[in-house]
Amino acid sequence: MVLARRRAIGDQIRAARLYANLTQEVVAERAGMDRAAYNRIEQGHSAALIDTLILITDAIGVPLSDLVRQ
Repeated sequence: MVLARRRAIGDQIRAARLYANLTQEVVAERAGMDRAAYNRIEQGHSAALIDTLILITDAIGVPLSDLVRQ
């Protein structure tokens, strides 16, 4: 269940990024992380700390609630 939810959050992050017309590289740079780490979060392969999710949402320009809402 947790893995499926983590993947769903990654899908929502990806959708928000694409809607904002941003690349993974740009979001990762704005969030202060490397692209590989960002990619693992977006793919659902890595769990992100809440602090990291906040940085990602700020980089994309969406509220955190948009990414974790079911």
